Amino acid sequence: MSITKTLIKDNIYLFTLDNGKDLKAEILNLGGIVKSLIFKDTDVVLGREDYTENEGYLGALVGRNSNRISGAEFTLNGKTYNLAKNNGEANLHGGITGYSHRVWHYEINDSEEPELILTLDSPDGEEGFPGNAKIKVTYTLTKKNSINIHYEGVCDADTIMNMTNHTYFNLNGHKSGVIDNHTLFLNADYFTPNVKDCYPNGEILNVKGTPFDFTTAKKIGAGFESDDEQIKMFGGYDHNFIINSSGYRKFCEAKGDISGITMEGYTDQMGVQLYTSNGLDEPLPCKDGATYKIHEGFCLETQGFPNAINYTHFPSPVLKKGERYDTTTEYLFK
Repeated sequence: MSITKTLIKDNIYLFTLDNGKDLKAEILNLGGIVKSLIFKDTDVVLGREDYTENEGYLGALVGRNSNRISGAEFTLNGKTYNLAKNNGEANLHGGITGYSHRVWHYEINDSEEPELILTLDSPDGEEGFPGNAKIKVTYTLTKKNSINIHYEGVCDADTIMNMTNHTYFNLNGHKSGVIDNHTLFLNADYFTPNVKDCYPNGEILNVKGTPFDFTTAKKIGAGFESDDEQIKMFGGYDHNFIINSSGYRKFCEAKGDISGITMEGYTDQMGVQLYTSNGLDEPLPCKDGATYKIHEGFCLETQGFPNAINYTHFPSPVLKKGERYDTTTEYLFK
């Protein structure tokens, strides 16, 4: 069990966490990026060569709000706040810089279960969001071979807070090609379909009888060739699923068809965005000389519902002044 740090440049460090068993992680304090996650000698996450350019948010923490806000604006307590339009007409993942491109402060806890504790001051007006927010995210590598991500935040004014991690998984190994034959179970009977700009249209639909039904484990790629309008519109999945029940519970199980590695996901969040890297075909250099194409990774971004601030029937993403934002997501490998 150990945690070490290596200076990359300026104030950017690479932290290596080792649980002394089968799991090792490399995490940057730049964007809280999970650069690698190695289980039994297989690196199961996609990554960049140079993270100063990280189109696609590979491995990054995103906030103050994850996913999209339509029109890049919202009204809170009678006041309208304007955000950057960094994804068409929408605001995506907190804005142009957001938390994903910030250098975070750090502490390390080199214990039996090594921890990297990242903190960030997010000032009033940053990316257009109200209130001075103090953010804390703790990565823990547990003895049971999981990575636990604990998000915390408090603000001195009412604001939106909805953070997530944008890691792309490939359980066969990050250079192994498409994830079509991975099997996936999602504990979700309902999903929210999108408008063409990839945020929910306000409907809540049952997954039964659709390509969105993962309540029984099936191959991820089975839906890619579907005639379903939602699949055709985005070239795969980029949708919010409503996780059944509440409290801390299992929300997913994925398995690599070649490696046999299984990943179980646990969270107390209400939703999870399944994204099958439909837009990943791009020229930016990737780690180990890899060149990633579409459908070569999948994200399971636990979250509040996208664009919830603009739909009164969605659970509110508003964090009240002085209240504590506190949510945990865990990925367990077997």
